[in-house]
Amino acid sequence: MADTLFRASFLNQGKIYEVYARKVTQDFLFGFVTLEELVFGAHSDLVVDPSEERLKSEFAGVDRSHVPLHALIRIDEVAQQGVARITSLDGNVTPFPGPFYHNPGSGPGRR
Repeated sequence: MADTLFRASFLNQGKIYEVYARKVTQDFLFGFVTLEELVFGAHSDLVVDPSEERLKSEFAGVDRSHVPLHALIRIDEVAQQGVARITSLDGNVTPFPGPFYHNPGSGPGRR
């Protein structure tokens, strides 16, 4: 559906990034999620949010972004776009425990 919009929150360099994307898929790279068609500035272009402008310039020219699963906080399908932003890591945000995969040839007692 062309109107589908996702809000993805993930940890990046000690900050929480919240972006809006038209496509979110399981990545071909193991342990990653792909965010495509990022959307910025749907509200008023008259009011400039410095955080959104920073994200807009950081992701300028990016076709798709590969986000590690352990960095994801949540992905929501939303009806309306909000403001993309970067916020400080305050509160109780705990990364997903890892590693979440197991190599059968490794571990105690294996040679």
